[in-house]
Amino acid sequence: MPTERREDDGYDELRGEGWTRLLAAARRRLERTGGAFDGDIGLTWPSEAERRTVIGITGRYRPETAKRLAVPLSDLDGYLYGRYGTGLLQTLGRLHGPLRDRPAERADEEARRDQALKSAHSSRLAGQGWFAAWLERIAADGTLTRLVRRGDAPLLDAAVRVLERLTVDGDRSAGSLNRVPGVLPLPVLAEWATGDTKALVPGAPLEQLVLRALAQRAGDGCAVPRERAGRRALWESVGAIADDLASQVLVLNIGAEGDTVVCDWLSDAAGFGIPFRLTLHQLATDPVVPAARTIFVCENPAVLRAAAGELQDTGAALVCTEGVPSAACHKLLGDAVRAGARLHWRADFDWAGLRITADAVARHGAQPWRMTAADYTTALGEGGSTPLAGPPTTSPWDPELALAMEASGSTVMEERLLPALLSDLTRA
Repeated sequence: MPTERREDDGYDELRGEGWTRLLAAARRRLERTGGAFDGDIGLTWPSEAERRTVIGITGRYRPETAKRLAVPLSDLDGYLYGRYGTGLLQTLGRLHGPLRDRPAERADEEARRDQALKSAHSSRLAGQGWFAAWLERIAADGTLTRLVRRGDAPLLDAAVRVLERLTVDGDRSAGSLNRVPGVLPLPVLAEWATGDTKALVPGAPLEQLVLRALAQRAGDGCAVPRERAGRRALWESVGAIADDLASQVLVLNIGAEGDTVVCDWLSDAAGFGIPFRLTLHQLATDPVVPAARTIFVCENPAVLRAAAGELQDTGAALVCTEGVPSAACHKLLGDAVRAGARLHWRADFDWAGLRITADAVARHGAQPWRMTAADYTTALGEGGSTPLAGPPTTSPWDPELALAMEASGSTVMEERLLPALLSDLTRA
């Protein structure tokens, strides 16, 4: 804030009650119009001191009953020049600092917004609908304006660079940046795009921009998920991970073909029916090809825990996604499918579970496992359920399933089917 000048500047009168509101109104008007002296300013419900000041400026009597007093800016300018030798602009500048030129500021802000958008539209992604829609949304909802006002407009260019480097258009060349083959840690991506390894940490402005673009690309309501798992899934959908050690997959009875340390660990764990966790780092540095030709996939650890307790090493190979599948999970199962394995996949009977299963069918050619409308109806009748939440979706492998769920409005967790699931795992 500018500091008032008080050292013998001769303006003591102008700091009194009769002038304070009047000069403040004049400053606002001049800043808004770029310094134009046309028109007048007004005071509503003026005090006696203000009434006398206006009479002195204009030379016209104003009754005490007046509810609003108007003063032409040209009259105020002439009065100040005649009394103090400084016009209105110079007087205001000496009292409270230079005036802002708001029209010029708005024009400059608009020019910087246009330049930022022009730069973004020059991207090789500009021809893709989701990219154009993302730019349109951040321009329309004030996001871009806020970036420009904070001096953060370069973040938009950084976001575009991140999106270009990711696999959003099917180009897998981003992996060349990574120290571990096949995965792209976010700190590495952030350092490449901005020089700051922390630029893509949760909550950072750049992270928000990029995730909004990825959500637009996913087309699932175009909203960035609030929960950590959903945000992680957005990153992993384009080959980026927050931490290749934190990305893990829980397995049971997954023996492995190969003569490596990780394969030995898996074979030993399978031989004793012990659950085992694999990290993405392990899978990327020491490739694993599961020995099983049939692999079952569940969503909840309770199912795998029950299989380990009751079936031990006699049950089928089982992988648990623990909610939205991690990058580690997708890598393990993708490698298994390429080696000839068949996946039988299931998840909870909720909208998220249908999306997870539909993605597994599309990505890995998985066969839904006890994920039919009949399975849902049977499980629904065996106990209480919680209401379905979130946006509905479809079940392409059995359209009646989504319809039945929408009709009942109830969620069924897969633990409700545990006896049947264990029976399947035993037979397999």
